[in-house]
Amino acid sequence: MTPVPAARGWFFWALSSAGFAALTAIFAKIGLTGVDSDFATLFRTGVIALVLGAIVFATGKWQDPTTLPPKAITFLVLSGLATGASWLCYFRALKMGEASRVAPVDKLSVVLVAIFATAFLGERPSVREWVGIAMVGSGVLVLSLRR
Repeated sequence: MTPVPAARGWFFWALSSAGFAALTAIFAKIGLTGVDSDFATLFRTGVIALVLGAIVFATGKWQDPTTLPPKAITFLVLSGLATGASWLCYFRALKMGEASRVAPVDKLSVVLVAIFATAFLGERPSVREWVGIAMVGSGVLVLSLRR
């Protein structure tokens, strides 16, 4: 396997994230059979904490949380709260709906990230990027229409 050039490394990881997110939807939909969605989210979160804890420990990346800058702590806590809320909503939607419809609608986050990154981070997507983002938004609209 040829190494990924550093400039394109983000794309490899983003594509990997998409692949694992797709598997998450499929595995979760199957796993939610006969299980409360909130409890399933808690159980899944425990698995994630154990696996990530093992990875951080095994790779020597552990650091004392009390040494983190206050701003980092604040925004990591906010990110964690947003992630938890997102997962609770996502699992509840998966419990009630079809994975092939829920997961794409969840990707409306792509549009929201672009808007928030422009407003709060000063990022400036190009016209080509806005067209792609608009296409994602249009796809979500099409999926939301009743059959």
